[in-house]
Amino acid sequence: SKDAPITVIEFSDYECPFCKRSFQQMLPSLKSEYIDTGKVQLVYRDFPLGFHDPLATKEAIAAECAREQGGDGVYFEYHDEIFNTTSSNGNGMTVKQLKEIASDLRLNTSTFDDCLDSGKYKKEVQKDIADGSAAGASGTPTYFIGKTTDEGVIVGTSVVGAQPFAVFQAEIERLLQE
Repeated sequence: SKDAPITVIEFSDYECPFCKRSFQQMLPSLKSEYIDTGKVQLVYRDFPLGFHDPLATKEAIAAECAREQGGDGVYFEYHDEIFNTTSSNGNGMTVKQLKEIASDLRLNTSTFDDCLDSGKYKKEVQKDIADGSAAGASGTPTYFIGKTTDEGVIVGTSVVGAQPFAVFQAEIERLLQE
């Protein structure tokens, strides 16, 4: 919910094995305890690392192409399928697999393929990288946790790496008590 009192901004790379571990081990608890209960809003930002390219950027573009057809819900379904499918480290998937995910999610494959092949969202991905760098992210995953205000997010702390849920829980609970 955009009205959640706490925002977690995640800068991530689909080919990063630590991002995949965080997706598998931490995100389910964050989702069930805080996101699904309306206490936390998760904002996912792309931060493909150069040594995972060109695939990491291609995956980020593919997820944006999915969002174009189905909004945030389809974006996160696509996001989840990338992390569930990739073996990571820069060569964890093929472009064919990215297109198969779109088909499996019942997206218009012709529109999706055109979007992906054209690199339509490459500038959006580059903006995320620039924003992450400006905020202090230098690796993945990097999370910024803060209070949500009418003016934006007031960052409370950053969490770097595939940290256990307890690290996030402690910071979120601290912010909820303020």
